[in-house]
Amino acid sequence: MVLLGTEVKSLRESRGNLRDAYGVIRRGEIWLVNFHIGEYLPGGPFNHGPLRSRKLLLHKEQIDKLQRKMDNKGLTIIPLRVYFRQGIAKCEVALAQGKKKWDRRQTEKDKESKREVGEAMRQFRHR
Repeated sequence: MVLLGTEVKSLRESRGNLRDAYGVIRRGEIWLVNFHIGEYLPGGPFNHGPLRSRKLLLHKEQIDKLQRKMDNKGLTIIPLRVYFRQGIAKCEVALAQGKKKWDRRQTEKDKESKREVGEAMRQFRHR
């Protein structure tokens, strides 16, 4: 990963959040988008933007392989974890298939039913 100094210090303090992050391929390079790294407080005016895009360093053959799989199967690059090895920040990535529209609707229905059950349980207990 290509990081700024304050980003490395923040990551060492466990201030990274991969929740909404994903990878995109632009002009033969992989960029990590929406990877939130909190500001390093002692950094002052030299701090970084918390949501800026960060470049992942991979070999050209690896990038081409990921690009082919993304094009053929409609997969998305997602980061699984960020770790340090010999002082260098590494990002483990995987290919994942996004949810289909019908699957999202089903998830929303499940959440709604769980919410209704929880509400009914709370009302029953307070009687």
